[in-house]
Amino acid sequence: MHLRDEDVSYTYEWEDNLDVGVNLPPKTSGRLSRNLRFRGFSLYRRLFGVVFVTNIAVLVAIYIKAEANAKQLGQIAIANLFVAILMRQDYVVNAFFTACCAAPTSWPLWIRCILGKVYSIGGLHSGCAVSGTMWLLAFSVQATREVMANQRTSAPTLAVTYTICALLIGMLLFAYPQFRSSHHNTFEMTHRFVGWATIALVWAQVVLLSNDYREPTQSLQQALIRSPPFWLVLIMNSSIILTWLRLRKVPVRAEVLSEHAVRLYFDYTETKPGHFTRLSTAPMLEWHSFATISEPGKSGYSVIVSRAGDWTAAQIADQPTALWIRGIPCYGVVRIVPLFRRVLLVATGSGIGPIAPVVFARRMPIQLLWVAPAVRKTFGDDLVDSLLAAVPNAVVHDTSERGRPDMVRLTYRLVQEFSAEAVVIISNKPLTEKLVYGMTSRGIPAFGAYGTLERCMVSRSVNALASRMQCHSLISPWILAYFLNILTLLGHLHILYARARSDFSDIPVDTSILYIGYVCTPRADTESMSSV
Repeated sequence: MHLRDEDVSYTYEWEDNLDVGVNLPPKTSGRLSRNLRFRGFSLYRRLFGVVFVTNIAVLVAIYIKAEANAKQLGQIAIANLFVAILMRQDYVVNAFFTACCAAPTSWPLWIRCILGKVYSIGGLHSGCAVSGTMWLLAFSVQATREVMANQRTSAPTLAVTYTICALLIGMLLFAYPQFRSSHHNTFEMTHRFVGWATIALVWAQVVLLSNDYREPTQSLQQALIRSPPFWLVLIMNSSIILTWLRLRKVPVRAEVLSEHAVRLYFDYTETKPGHFTRLSTAPMLEWHSFATISEPGKSGYSVIVSRAGDWTAAQIADQPTALWIRGIPCYGVVRIVPLFRRVLLVATGSGIGPIAPVVFARRMPIQLLWVAPAVRKTFGDDLVDSLLAAVPNAVVHDTSERGRPDMVRLTYRLVQEFSAEAVVIISNKPLTEKLVYGMTSRGIPAFGAYGTLERCMVSRSVNALASRMQCHSLISPWILAYFLNILTLLGHLHILYARARSDFSDIPVDTSILYIGYVCTPRADTESMSSV
């Protein structure tokens, strides 16, 4: 049932438990089927699978025909790395979000739900990054053969290639989920500095390889101008430099909300609902991502920094007067809200940061569920009163007074009462996983971005599958996870076929989970995760 805006008027009497008496409907399919559909076959994994399987197919075809030389393999490797890097460029990310979120609400729900998963384009980044490394290894094998046979590839080219391979493999190892989560700063510095070194070596490789394969009557300059990898690397390099050209130190005004949080105000630019920005006190060492809060009629924006680690604690204890900013404000998952007619926004703790600008903008009918301890004491009366003024019937659940509710039941209740078309969730990793899965498995479109959670979700479902196969001790969950990518194409076709044969509104829409490890969409570190 859909209600007009003027007909919607909810008054919540504060019961002891708002989730009491809520009967959840049964999930739509069996446990194994649900795990594969809503976890193993997320859009992120489908995109990764399409890219990876396509590259594997091309590689197999090339080796069967035995026609490719080192130059051709190198061109394919650089093309993959070009896409991988470009998919993390701020302007490219914003372009994807702008295009996908321009769809009108009159379009079928299933199409809008697919477009709403735009933050899963990180699958293209990771798929091309892994595929590029695979092609570079194939190039190394072919180049070694050519050097040993005294063919066109030279020894210096081969030496540079070996170095690049070692650096890329090292980057992949540092990006391993468990290491990345526990040593995020080390990962970030490794990814940045090793990445820059790799780009420099790729330049050397392009020049050397072009020199190796140029015709005797052709100069090196002519060979480079006619070489596609040269232009790809030039664009790739420019996209990286462009972000750092916008590095600047800007003044900031701090408002301490409590011992747990501080609100930072900036005036150097304007932001829109769904934007996030990167802050740092040491720009060459670490960056922290935070959602921006813009309020209609007020210039600039603010961010809420909650205590989640050493860096955030330092900002609360010693409020900064200036911070480093890099790049431009970039869109995140909350940008998808305008795709839907009626939306339930769910936030816990400082997850209210990304949600707040959407509430203040009032672009469509929304309902707000905010669950946090000591809400006014922690975040201040101004923020809470502003949110309640924008959404008078918002449900603000203070866990310090009423305890923790059953979030799945409470969310489902509000979805039904508000006739919400979709749910957008900003919370910690375990709870976001639980809510997204709890809603999507019951046919309710739900979206949530939560760091490295997709890898955790995949590991759990793959571990369960491996246990059933009685091979957990023999097969690494990640080997099995990558094997699932081959099945991704079949899974995608099956889902599209099911939608084509059924009423779209009755088919559960699986939600893609932001893979922070390899994304071009908003990326948060372990300290600022709760604020993104």
